[in-house]
Amino acid sequence: MNAAVLPRAAGGAGFASVAWTVWRAEWRALRRSAVAVTAGLLLLALTLVATFVSHEQMRAVEAERAHLQHEADEQWNAQPDRHPHRVVHYGHYIFRPVSPLAFFDFGVDPYTGHTLYLEGHRQNSANFSEAGQSSVLLRFGQLTPAFVVQTLAPLVIAFLAFGSVARERERGQLRLLVAQGLPGTALLAGKLASHAAVALLLAAPALAALATIAALESAVRGHALWMMAGYAAYVVLWALAAVLVSTAVPRARDALLALVGAWIVTVILLPRVLPDVAASQVARPTRIETEVAIHREAAALGDSHDPNDPHFAEFRRKVLAKYGVARVEDLPVNYGGLVIEEGERLTSALFVRHMHEEFARQDAQAGIVAAAQLASPVLALRRLSNALAGSDRASHERFLLEGEAYRYRMVQALNRLHVNEVRYQGDRDQRIGSHFWRELPRFKHEPIGLPTIVERQVRPALAVLALWLAALVGGAWWLARRLERAPR
Repeated sequence: MNAAVLPRAAGGAGFASVAWTVWRAEWRALRRSAVAVTAGLLLLALTLVATFVSHEQMRAVEAERAHLQHEADEQWNAQPDRHPHRVVHYGHYIFRPVSPLAFFDFGVDPYTGHTLYLEGHRQNSANFSEAGQSSVLLRFGQLTPAFVVQTLAPLVIAFLAFGSVARERERGQLRLLVAQGLPGTALLAGKLASHAAVALLLAAPALAALATIAALESAVRGHALWMMAGYAAYVVLWALAAVLVSTAVPRARDALLALVGAWIVTVILLPRVLPDVAASQVARPTRIETEVAIHREAAALGDSHDPNDPHFAEFRRKVLAKYGVARVEDLPVNYGGLVIEEGERLTSALFVRHMHEEFARQDAQAGIVAAAQLASPVLALRRLSNALAGSDRASHERFLLEGEAYRYRMVQALNRLHVNEVRYQGDRDQRIGSHFWRELPRFKHEPIGLPTIVERQVRPALAVLALWLAALVGGAWWLARRLERAPR
């Protein structure tokens, strides 16, 4: 930067004029750098490709799920007249719909599964995840706009900004500029503003994609705007950090090494190591161990086929007393249906309790990872991004809970038909009309509301990013004052 072109810094207007001059000089230098232009264009192209590919992939997935859900509903409706307990075991598939923002950040969706098979007496976990049905390449990560901005953009920002101040110091220009009266605060303000603008330009395709979704999908407009705020804060954070490191170290190569090291630790290493640390601190039973525990506890609840079972003997006594008869054959309702209804009530409560216990263990593990957000801002951004895209663990758990609640209502409605529409004598040989199950309500998934997401996920994540930005601004002020005292 040429010292002769700098205006005099007197008052607020003079400060702004000097900072603007520094901003233009830095921007001009970046435009003339073939490396900077090439790296920026490559990242922009990569973001565009990731956006279009992810959007098309998610659109195809959603279309397939809607088609399969329609087929499952048609098959359910096509059942002939039959015994209602046969319908209970015929079962039904439900598919989790995806948010319009899921293309931006797949989150945990590729690993959790999106289909539930619902039938009586048992609880099935979600199946047919993309990871379980795809090649091993999926396990190395997917190319999404979120991945590009979260992982690759900080590295490009570091390569563009590592020499912003350190190179001028190496050339001796920094000492000359300060000796001629250039305020360190104006110098850093111009440098920071210039690289923050470059960082936002690098993220522009991803932000534009979110803005487009916000314009087209009113249901997720607020979600998209919050995501734009989070991603903008994240790339600006990295731009500030890169310029400050360049200011703090004596040589440009030292700045580059420090920034690459910080990128490896905070973006690559910590997000992959911390889940293993959390898993070692909070043990979780395997799926087989959980199923064995549920089976053992269900057996202890009672055996409806054993006339001497204490629970069902007491249940029979209460039923006979309620209707004022001495034999189950004299009941005005089907006692077999009542027993099945009671068994479903007991086992469903057991299923839900184990689900909440598993969710609590996962919450404990997530709490350990969340505690490291202050050391790795990308963890805070992922928390915000996954939640707003509807692809986080909480959204998956809500689908499981709503699916289980729907399964219970559906099975108990069929059991109620068994109680009221099927006679006790000759039970298994009877059939009832198919219109009964065709009229049962269909599954409707209600996603988590935006106010809840903002309260639980977005505000804590933005608070972490704001804390980082405040710390960097404070560091910039301290470095600027030190620059004026000792420009070498």
